[in-house]
Amino acid sequence: MNNAFFDNFFRDKNGEIVIGQPPNVPILIWLAASLSQLVFKTGQINFGLDLLATGALFTWAILELFQGVNYFRRTLGAIVLISLIASKIQLLTVNG
Repeated sequence: MNNAFFDNFFRDKNGEIVIGQPPNVPILIWLAASLSQLVFKTGQINFGLDLLATGALFTWAILELFQGVNYFRRTLGAIVLISLIASKIQLLTVNG
């Protein structure tokens, strides 16, 4: 593997390798809303929690895509964003 590629992809501006980070607010909101959906399995509360979880994950992905500390985090944001949109489109076509 080319060291320049590795450095550009995994290192932040301080030269540290960054793959994972402590959770930020959108991820914590997504996690709480997703876990709450296990308790409220149907109804309007479940629907609201799904909206909250989707919005939080969308926000996290956008932030990572445009403000990620390295190319790995930006790529991760892009993958999550594309996956989230694809899953919602698939859900619409199945139910639609």
